[in-house]
Formats: sequence, structure tokens, C-alpha cells
Amino acid sequence: MSLWLCLRFDQLPLQCLSHCEQQPVAVMAAQRVIRINDCAAALGICQGMGAATVRALAGEEPIRLLERDKQAEQRCLQQLCCWAYSITPTLYSWQFDCLQLEIGGCLSLFQGLDTLLAEVADGISSRGYCAHHGLAPTPKAAWLLSFAPSVTAMAIQQPLEQRLSPLPLNLLKEFAATVDSLRRAGLHTVGDVLALPPAALGRRCGKAFTHFLQQLLGQREDLQTDYKPPSNFNDEYWFGYEVKTNDELIPAVQQLLQSLCYFLRNTQLQTSEINWQLIGSDKKLQNIYVRSANSHSDWKNWYQLTCLRFEQLHLTSGVEGLALACPQLQPGQQESIDLFSPHNQREPLAALLDRLRNRLGLQAVKKLGCRDEHLPELAMLVSNDHPGNEHRASQHCAQRPFWLMPQPKKLRHHGKNLYWNDALSMVCGPERIEDNWWQEPVSRDYYIATDKSNQRYWVFRDRLTQQWYVHGVFA
Repeated sequence: MSLWLCLRFDQLPLQCLSHCEQQPVAVMAAQRVIRINDCAAALGICQGMGAATVRALAGEEPIRLLERDKQAEQRCLQQLCCWAYSITPTLYSWQFDCLQLEIGGCLSLFQGLDTLLAEVADGISSRGYCAHHGLAPTPKAAWLLSFAPSVTAMAIQQPLEQRLSPLPLNLLKEFAATVDSLRRAGLHTVGDVLALPPAALGRRCGKAFTHFLQQLLGQREDLQTDYKPPSNFNDEYWFGYEVKTNDELIPAVQQLLQSLCYFLRNTQLQTSEINWQLIGSDKKLQNIYVRSANSHSDWKNWYQLTCLRFEQLHLTSGVEGLALACPQLQPGQQESIDLFSPHNQREPLAALLDRLRNRLGLQAVKKLGCRDEHLPELAMLVSNDHPGNEHRASQHCAQRPFWLMPQPKKLRHHGKNLYWNDALSMVCGPERIEDNWWQEPVSRDYYIATDKSNQRYWVFRDRLTQQWYVHGVFA
């Protein structure tokens, strides 16, 4: 059964601009108040007042008058869509301040409606928003019911028309002329209109209004474009006060990372770099980059790395907000899991390297690699170990030791045997390497040799001098 949940954020024009509850705030549009916070309401300020009236009521009390920012509202609504995508894949934004979520198909996932609604309420409140709820078999009915008392708005066991009947027609602002005509005829509620014969209603109110009522009752399909997740991730957390210590940032870090990883898993994406932005009270941004050697969507790993970076952070001014951005996301790769590995096994090497890089800096960790050179002493490479600085190893590196001596050491040769602290036996080879013919010719035959303790060595015979050398030791 189709079941729609409407989340109406009627305070979105205020909440997307102001995050401070300690002083009166009013949002203006066309020189009139459209939204106020509780501090402004305590001064007697109401919606519809002009700026002069607001200042007169405020008196000596400082009050912030903010101009409405519709683009900021849409950004907040898109961030809420990213969060709601973890609840259901069928959703869309509507009426500039609403989210419509189809939750009938995911009730089994949340083991019932009550659990799902609790998850939604926790998600909204943790993000600092408040919303009115409406629950109905159609999205337009859910939206209308979000204006009803909560007892009626969520009572899905009652007939839909019975729940809609008391709602006033003036809620249908997109049909203002039609509603005004019906009001003059003595019709004031949705129930009054639904009681009319459909044919007479169509002649009086027109096709658009009739189609709206049919979609309201589920008699006509209401096709909307589903929300599609973006190719990057951006989210914000506003504290509502000035943060002056690093420890106060940690709860916001945890929430934003959980939101990120929910998004990544739902969209089957991964990232190897995240960007934190500290939004100061002076509106300046401070960027902090956290990198990982591998792309993944494990929020606990990102949380540990972020805490290491934040330990080195020195706040020079108060922080009002924290933003998290991931501009580059990659398709997720299936991770191989050892079913028989113990839970207390040692951490992967990549995780250790990530922690070292984020604590000590990218330049502090080096790695060994191979580059395209024939001579072994030139093929070995020591480079910075961070993403974007990888060198592809040649196919021969697997047969060569990483531990090379600074200079090849001569081997003792007695009869047919070679000695390096002990007699050596050849087990693999030769591999001929010839290079540098244009300057100082080199011609060598390399072998893998072992001693009595099975220690493996990399030895070669110089074909020009007929001398034997040991060049490296296998781990």
C-alpha cells in the first residue's frame, strides 16, 4: 500500500539564515516579516509587520532583520533530501519547504511505522530543524494534513476524506481565485468542496482544480520526478553558539560523518578525501583536509582520522558552524572479507599509514616502489606515501628484493662454490640485465641463491669482469 509522509519545514526561511537563539531574529520579504524566532515573538513581533513597527516594538533590544534567501533555503532542502535518501529512495522536494517521502515500501526495513517515524524525528531534531508531519495514501493529502493537528495528521486508520474535511480551503494558495469564488458561494473547507457533485465542481472550478482534488483522493496519478543524489556531498552543522574548544566540535563531526557514510552507502559511492570547513563568527572559512590511502565509506575510520587532525587544531576565533564537503566521489568497490579471521586481528597496514599521515603530515611517511629502469640500483624509488603520488611497479619487482645494499659486495669463490658467510646454492635464474651501453656498459646475470638456513640472496655475475657479487637480501 502506498503511504506518503510529508515533512513541512515552515521555519526554513529562518533556520537556514539564523542559528542563534539568544537574540530576536526576524526574516523579511518585501519589507514584511515572514518568520520570527521565539525571542522576537516574546517582544510582540508578528508576521506581516513592517520593519519600522518591528524596531519600535524591539525598543533598545537589539534585533536582527534578515532578508529572505531562497537559494539558501533550497540548499538546506537539498541537504535534507540527502539525509532522507537514507530513509527511502522515493522522495522529492515540493512547495519550496516540503519533503515528500514514500515510506510504504520501506516499513519492513524499519520493522514498522513507529520505528520509522522515530528515526525521522531523531534525524530532523539532530540537524537542528523542526517539521510538521502529515501521513496519507497520496502526497498531496499528506501535505494538506501537515496543517492539521498532529492527532488527525497521523491517524491513518481513519478514512482519508474524514481527515481532510475540516481543513480550510485557503491553504490552496495556488488556486487563490478559485478558492475566493468558492468562499463567496459559502464553501470554506475541503469537506464542503468534496460534497459537491464532480460534474458541477468541474464546470465551476476548472480542470486544474478538479485534477488536484482527484490527485488528493488518489483517483488520478500524481507523477513527480524522484530525487536523484548528487555526484558530490555537502552538509553543514550549526551550533547556535560560539564554539571555542576542539572537544565541542566532536559531536558535530560524528553526526556529519554518519550522514556522509549513509549517503555513500545508499548511493554505492566511496571517497578517499574529505574537506572540513570551520565557519567562524567572522564568516571566514578554515579548511582542513583529511585523506585516506583507500576509498571507503566507513565513518568510524574517517572519525578516527579527523580526531587526529583536530588534535593539532588551534582555534583563533569562535566557530559557529562546521561544514563537510566531498567534491570527488568514486564508484564503490566490493570489499573482500575473510569469514574466518578473528575479531581481534591486527589492523590493516593501510589504516596504520592513514593514522601516521594525518598525525605527522603527508611528508612524514615514505614508501618504496619501482620505476622503469633496467639497473636495480636505479629502479628502486623512495617517495612520499600519499594519494596521487603512486608509481607503477614493473613486472620484475616481484622477483627482486626491496632491501638492496648501497653497493654490491664481492662473493668469495672457491672451486665451484660461492660463499657469503656460508656456502650458497642457486635456486633460480639467470635474469640477464644489460644497460648503460652509451656511457658505462653494464652486463649482469642475476640469480636467487640460498644458504643452509634458507636465507635468500640476490646475487649476480658481472659478465664483463667475471666477478660474482651479492646485491640484495630477501625478507
